Amino acid sequence: MEPSRGIPKLHEVLQGCFDIGAAVNPRTIARSGELIAYHYNSLTAENEMKFASLHPSEEEYTFEEADRIADFARSKGMRMRGHTLVWHNQTPDWLFQDRNGGLVGRGELFARMKSHIDTVVKRYKNSVYCWDVVNEVIADEGDELLRQSKWTAIAGEDFISKAFEYAHEADPNALLFYNDYNESHPIKREKIYALVKSLRERDVPIHGVGLQAHWNLYDPGLDDIRSAIERYASLGLKLHVTELDVSMFEFGDRRTDLTEPTERMIELQIERYAQIFKLFREYKDVIDAVTFWGAADDYTWLDDFPVRGRKNWPLLFDEKHRPKPSFWKVVEGA
Repeated sequence: MEPSRGIPKLHEVLQGCFDIGAAVNPRTIARSGELIAYHYNSLTAENEMKFASLHPSEEEYTFEEADRIADFARSKGMRMRGHTLVWHNQTPDWLFQDRNGGLVGRGELFARMKSHIDTVVKRYKNSVYCWDVVNEVIADEGDELLRQSKWTAIAGEDFISKAFEYAHEADPNALLFYNDYNESHPIKREKIYALVKSLRERDVPIHGVGLQAHWNLYDPGLDDIRSAIERYASLGLKLHVTELDVSMFEFGDRRTDLTEPTERMIELQIERYAQIFKLFREYKDVIDAVTFWGAADDYTWLDDFPVRGRKNWPLLFDEKHRPKPSFWKVVEGA
């Protein structure tokens, strides 16, 4: 569906503040390309640049779908964020295994990681201006700083700094980010801050923090979001909101009876988006980009997650690509 030319372009409305991006895949580009090109000036590949998608076996790279997204961005004059180089999920088992099926040695893991980062970052050097280099390594609960993974089992925490060093070597001009969710919850905020501060103190080439911003109608509170922005910005780094959506359901809400949002949900989402963008504009000097994790409500990763068989409506455009009331509230406040 082609957007009406009477509707303001979201990225133009906010161009004095920050880039406005969307996470896409080849299917959403095929069916939502007009909407995406009209309202957004930045793209992130939803899954197509992750390790398992690009490098399923040691001798095999599969660039076709990632190339398609990069070509679309280039053809529309859009910027592109790279997502993601190192993650505990969507990473193939071969990376961590030796010939006998046991864990590979630390040196070999680093060699494989460097080869992957060199190949991927250099391929997209003229398309991708920044990378989520390391994704979600912080433990959600308890006193531990890092989540346990095959990365930590083999290499301890050193794989984090190595990833940034290898990415910087592959493209010295790319901006490099640490990216995580629950970034505004106070306990995890302080863990993320501690990790990034330690990287900075060791002169690791890191340029920014990615706030995923998978939020809902009620959580996190605006004061916690503000505190997180100020805490990360105090490190002298750039901030990107990397994966924004506003779920209609609290995380613990398991109901499946709704086929459309209630009037109250719609009212709360309008208010929530207005508050969020008002806050983002206050910090436009440190927030360079705001990326939605999707383009419109016809496709969102929150469909079926965390509740199978449930539809969600977390974005600014509805299932027919029409601006929702929350869109107009964001535009009105700009």
